[in-house]
Amino acid sequence: MEQKKFTVIFITTKDQEEAKKIGTSLVKRRQAACVNIVPAVSSHFWWKDKLEATEESLLIVKTKESLLPEVIKSVKKLHSYRIPEIIALPVIGGSRDYLEWIDSETI
Repeated sequence: MEQKKFTVIFITTKDQEEAKKIGTSLVKRRQAACVNIVPAVSSHFWWKDKLEATEESLLIVKTKESLLPEVIKSVKKLHSYRIPEIIALPVIGGSRDYLEWIDSETI
């Protein structure tokens, strides 16, 4: 039996409303089994040679690694940032039942 690979994707958004829009879309399209939204994170970063700080919302997306390109494409269509943060981390282990659930709930 083929070993499935899973990923957790971090996406920041300008606010909670945008986070909900993107998260709902990913789950409805079955590109993600689950999306958690952290309503407020304090982000500090360089942008156009200037140190910036802002409040953002954070999405934590659980999905199959094979769906990453589709997730990126979907997020870019809905996101207001020119260069949105979309960072995927491999899942190296976890509850077999939960990982099987992610697999069954995504396309």
